[in-house]
Amino acid sequence: MRDSLSRQSRHRIWLWFAVSISIFPLFPVMGALGLFVVNIIIWRSHYRQIIARFVNQGLALLAIWLIVSTIFAQYPQEAGLGLANFLPFFWLFAGLRELIKKPIQLKQLSWLLVLPSFAIAILGFGQLFGRWDTPPLLESILGWELVPGGVPASRMSSVFIYTNFLAIYLAIALALTLGLWLDTWQAWRQKSTNKQVRVLLLLTAILLTDLGGLILTSSRNAWGLVIISLLAYALYLGWRWLVYGVIGAATAIFWAAFAPNLGGAQLRTIVPAFFWERLSDTAYNRPIETLRMTQWQFCWDLVKQRPLLGWGLRNFSPLYEAKMNYWFGHPHSLFLMFAAETGIIATSVLIAIVAWIMYRASLLLIHWSDQNSKLIYFSYLVAFYNCILFNLLDVTIFDLRVNTIGWILLAAISGIVKSRLSENNSG
Repeated sequence: MRDSLSRQSRHRIWLWFAVSISIFPLFPVMGALGLFVVNIIIWRSHYRQIIARFVNQGLALLAIWLIVSTIFAQYPQEAGLGLANFLPFFWLFAGLRELIKKPIQLKQLSWLLVLPSFAIAILGFGQLFGRWDTPPLLESILGWELVPGGVPASRMSSVFIYTNFLAIYLAIALALTLGLWLDTWQAWRQKSTNKQVRVLLLLTAILLTDLGGLILTSSRNAWGLVIISLLAYALYLGWRWLVYGVIGAATAIFWAAFAPNLGGAQLRTIVPAFFWERLSDTAYNRPIETLRMTQWQFCWDLVKQRPLLGWGLRNFSPLYEAKMNYWFGHPHSLFLMFAAETGIIATSVLIAIVAWIMYRASLLLIHWSDQNSKLIYFSYLVAFYNCILFNLLDVTIFDLRVNTIGWILLAAISGIVKSRLSENNSG
């Protein structure tokens, strides 16, 4: 079906989208409003195409199921509020996959997502080491608070309400920055220019700053994603020395953390205590109610009791508090939480939709012919797989910015796949 927008109109929409996404991390209300307007325009001009897409139809059925689950929830009011973490993002995803169709857009979007991360990491360093905070007036304008010392204490959280949200945000930014850096480096090797040198210096500064911020979040999930991202790029490029180096460093750290009686004690004199203490959790004394295994077992018990419709979105916290006499915001696993709150069928549908998109995305990577844009496309796969892996052991949907960026990544991947592999297919 023909695109009802002229080239000039598409350019204006893309420009509006670019401005919105670039300001979104630091000015979330303004950025969200811009994305809302962009998506309305896309839906008005592509409505027939959007509703004909197989993936969008699957999300529509999932949305109906979530609404039904809400009606029968243990706490319907909480479940109704929980719909806001999903339904608007289904709508956003369906629209943006009609906008993002060309590899050049992926590269532009990478820059738009990467550049704000530098400022956010710098704010995080100021938060930890300069005790920076936000004046009340500025806080009301920006919509976020910079808490001196971080949230929780001594862990960088920057403009986010909790350190784990910053961790996944920086993990996404790191994956995309690596793609841009390597793409620029390869171009520089072919033909060196002063502009490429300046770009490499800028990307190096962003890369190191984001990496430093990731380390200071003290998020074990994020540290694991750094290792996985580096390994993914090393394997993609065939850099065996980097594969061996990353595996060797990771092995030494894990050995020091978990096997002190098998030589790990000696490694602890080499590996900084900051790493092995956090990994082994010896730096913290945690009540049993806060342990992931306790939360996961509770979720599984909920699934067994209501496997069809679940207990309702956002019902985990009141149910957990009633059982454990301890309030906890989420069970540190998006998929277990979703199964407990919406049932096995809804969870299977969501997983199937994402898996189908990523399966076709992987096929496209194998058959991608343009080597100049393949690396950037690969960086999106790494970034989104980071989102998936992080949510296996945590939940990121409760932050507007992180949740939005995750759906934008998926929309970008799906849009490129749709335009490249199935131009005349309704899926």
